[in-house]
Amino acid sequence: MRTQRRTATAGRTATARRTARGIARAGHTDGRPAGAARPRAGTPHGRARPGRSRRPGGDRGQAALEYLGFLPVLIIVAMAAVQLGLIAYTAQQAGTAARAGARSASLQGSAQDACASAVSGWLADGTDCPPSYGGKEVTVTATVDIPSIVPGWDFGDATRTATMPLDH
Repeated sequence: MRTQRRTATAGRTATARRTARGIARAGHTDGRPAGAARPRAGTPHGRARPGRSRRPGGDRGQAALEYLGFLPVLIIVAMAAVQLGLIAYTAQQAGTAARAGARSASLQGSAQDACASAVSGWLADGTDCPPSYGGKEVTVTATVDIPSIVPGWDFGDATRTATMPLDH
């Protein structure tokens, strides 16, 4: 038995040989020195498995709950961004409607029809473009209702004015 032990430890340093002898004497076969604490069952070297809690039932699912708590904030921010985009788009459409209505009125056409056809179809119902004649020019003020994605909130109207010389 001693010859086998010597040949097994022949290439090791003195410290490694002493450690190997201590393990062999203590009857340990898992590589830990005598008197060392045993690792947790199912984990190599006593480390917890990745993605697992050290305590049973500890903080499993906590990330999902934190995400659910933050989700309403994300939805509100997204709705605010969409609403701001709608306000800007409606203001741009009101400017386009005012220019189209003024151009049509300067050529003795219908300002209201030109305004309604210049805006997007879903905004045309809430568009009003009365012309105002004065001297040798016409002024059209386009008013377009700003749609709201939040029920019950009214953001008012987008109003733009355009003036063109009469061409007749």
